[in-house]
Amino acid sequence: MLPYTMKSLIYAILLLQSISALASSITDEQKIVAITLLAEARGEGDNGMGAVCAVIQQRAIERKQTAKQICLAKWQFSCWNGKSLKDLEYLLDLPQAKMAIYFAKNVNSMNRALVGYSNHYHATWMKKRPYWAKGKKPVKVIGQHAFYKL
Repeated sequence: MLPYTMKSLIYAILLLQSISALASSITDEQKIVAITLLAEARGEGDNGMGAVCAVIQQRAIERKQTAKQICLAKWQFSCWNGKSLKDLEYLLDLPQAKMAIYFAKNVNSMNRALVGYSNHYHATWMKKRPYWAKGKKPVKVIGQHAFYKL
């Protein structure tokens, strides 16, 4: 997503900050976005989390809502189904949280073209595809996520 040198610079800056300091310096909206990225794509690395963040931004633009509203909308991101912020805050202690927080702080400037302006995605390992993906071809596959523009 980011040029290699820029990515290296970001990592260097992030390494200088502790995760707890980062987590305490963000808004509730940024926490919710970061937690969503961690719950949905932490195993997919930076590119996977960035791709999910771009989907959040795309939906926010299309629906004229905030990133927080997009993340917490019922049945949109499975990590929030029946869970609260307090239930999932432990994710902010994971090593991947630094990059998730960086993306959350920059959700409004994600390069949505990298996911083909997708507004939906699902894990490719799912045995049963979501109803909305039936008969549709993904515009991108990044890691174990297939991205769609519906």
